[in-house]
Amino acid sequence: MKKFAALMLAAATFNAAPMPGAHAKPLCAPEKMGFAGMMSKCNRETLPPLTLASGKPLAEAPLKLQSGGYYKLDIVADGSAELAISGADFFRAVWVNEIVINSIEIRPLGVDSIEFDKAGTVTMSFIALKPGRYEIKIPGTKGESQRVKVSIQ
Repeated sequence: MKKFAALMLAAATFNAAPMPGAHAKPLCAPEKMGFAGMMSKCNRETLPPLTLASGKPLAEAPLKLQSGGYYKLDIVADGSAELAISGADFFRAVWVNEIVINSIEIRPLGVDSIEFDKAGTVTMSFIALKPGRYEIKIPGTKGESQRVKVSIQ
């Protein structure tokens, strides 16, 4: 009986009505997810990388995510300046599975910002949870190209 109740709860969660105006589709059908649930391969998507480089835009376009989708995001710094990204509201709206730096896996309880003192790549995997509009930006900057808008539908 417990398995049936859990299955019904999962089905109700994924069959909930989308936000008004939302055009995102689930990454895969619940019946294809298998034992890994939201972390199943069919529910994963690799996002375009964020680039930390002096005088270059942080991202090419806004990021559109689906609540319940599992995402992988690379944050790449070219070392041209000491730069960081911040987005506490965004980081609170997702469950961070892991952050990988130089093949070291970190499983944080929370993230406020990530700073690069030199060139490198951080890979972050997460599940989008809370629908809304968020922003990831380079702290202390005002230009539109130094921020990326993120929507979770």
